[in-house]
Amino acid sequence: MGGTSATPLRRSGRDRRDSSTRIAAIDIGSNSIRQLVADVAPDGAIRTIDEMKAAPRLGAGLAATGLLSDEAMDRAIEALGRMALLARRAGATRVHAVATSAVRDAANGTRFLRRVKAATGLDVSLLSGAEEAKLSFLSAVAHFDLAVGRTVVMDIGGGSLELALSAGGVLDQLLSFPFGAVRLTERFLGMSPRRRDVARLREEVRDGLRRELRAREWRGARVIGSGGTFTNLAGMHLARTGVTTAASVHGAQVGRVELEHLLDSLVAMSPGERLKVPGLNKERSDIIVAGLCVAAEVLARLDAGGLVVSRYGIREGLLLDAARVAPQPADPGEARERSVRDLAERCHFEEPHARHVQDLALQLFDALGPKLGLVAEDRRILADAALLHDIGYHIAYETHHKHSYHLILHAELLGVTPAEQVIIANVARYHRGALPKKRHRNLRAIARESRKRIKRLAAILRVADGLDRGHVGAVARVRARVGRDSIRIALFPSSRAGSLRLEAWGAARKAELLEKVATRSVLFVDPAGGLHHTEGEEPAPALRVVGD
Repeated sequence: MGGTSATPLRRSGRDRRDSSTRIAAIDIGSNSIRQLVADVAPDGAIRTIDEMKAAPRLGAGLAATGLLSDEAMDRAIEALGRMALLARRAGATRVHAVATSAVRDAANGTRFLRRVKAATGLDVSLLSGAEEAKLSFLSAVAHFDLAVGRTVVMDIGGGSLELALSAGGVLDQLLSFPFGAVRLTERFLGMSPRRRDVARLREEVRDGLRRELRAREWRGARVIGSGGTFTNLAGMHLARTGVTTAASVHGAQVGRVELEHLLDSLVAMSPGERLKVPGLNKERSDIIVAGLCVAAEVLARLDAGGLVVSRYGIREGLLLDAARVAPQPADPGEARERSVRDLAERCHFEEPHARHVQDLALQLFDALGPKLGLVAEDRRILADAALLHDIGYHIAYETHHKHSYHLILHAELLGVTPAEQVIIANVARYHRGALPKKRHRNLRAIARESRKRIKRLAAILRVADGLDRGHVGAVARVRARVGRDSIRIALFPSSRAGSLRLEAWGAARKAELLEKVATRSVLFVDPAGGLHHTEGEEPAPALRVVGD
């Protein structure tokens, strides 16, 4: 997959690409080989230039023979040749290639590495299980807030399971187990797993974890899942819950009970039926059951309620390690705030207006949110949507709200779940223009409860945006009171403001959605006690607001 994207890691508002180093990272796993070419800045910012993936199943048959097959090695070397060529043509100054479980365990692994060197020129480093786990942890530190609490980073490859255990962002223990998805599928399941085979596999994993993983010390820890098993788990989960417009699975949260239900349904399917499961990559359909069995047993051992999915892993950790960048553990919410701000800055947003609209929107939320059935988590969503609502100006003025939607939907927003990202994008999209309607393409597949949240949050954002109609911060604060039939919103001027007629008019003409979701009329009260609404193009002071 080509193209570029930006992953904001501990970066300031200033663009530091000029001092970046272009590095290619190649991860040779038991199931797949993945390459990432990226610019890595001194502060840890990773800007993806290109990616390539192949699935030669290098570890196929290894459990039975102890050897990498000639066919699998040929497929892998062919893929690595393409990746070496891509790295050169992309201008990578360094190429770091590593091999993991399959090559590590195979009796002819060293021979394979010599063949790779001769055919492609690549010097491949052989990672130990602990080194593999450490790179996954390094990637997690860069993409999640790990400075508080205990965290277990779980990476399931084709040949092994790696666990990195940390407390307060400080690495405590690295563990590696021979519980990879390809290896266990070959040992226990084959193409058509039976329930008794699944039970035997899970017992094997359970016994191995019991011997080395101290459950009491890590019970209830946050679990982050990295690797193809988890990105496919997230894809299936999002498809089952109707979040089909999400552009990324990163940050998806899957409960332990939900994982078990999904695993149970996959076991009951035929191989052909698994090929058609929404969200499941066909190339992984034959090994997904084994991978999910391992994930389920780790959660059970830790007594964890679920896990968070990372779309980043060894490659990103390898990039950071190669660039000698050590991301610092972030406090809760820091990664989210940083990546939202980074997106706004890259789109050259009008910061004073965006910040002021955000402030007014949160004032309105605090007064109206509970009455509209909104909860604490919705406040963060509104704050992000408010900051980003106008970034579509980066592309075009007339339809900037629709461009804001697409820019947000396809951005890399750390600390934001896919479901939240879809809602943020839609709230920003409806800050102006047509009111939300189920028939709109962007709302068709969204669950009813999420559509309700979008409407209620967009109703608040529309009014807040109207209150800064002149983009000068004239309205310093608002006070809202909810009555039986109406909502009264009093406007208080800033020290530099004169008349608030423009702001009252701007808010009144955008209050229709708020009236609909609150089932009340909305009244805007200026400092002199006048009530405002508009029916034409000019403000009409001292009148009752009836909507747009």
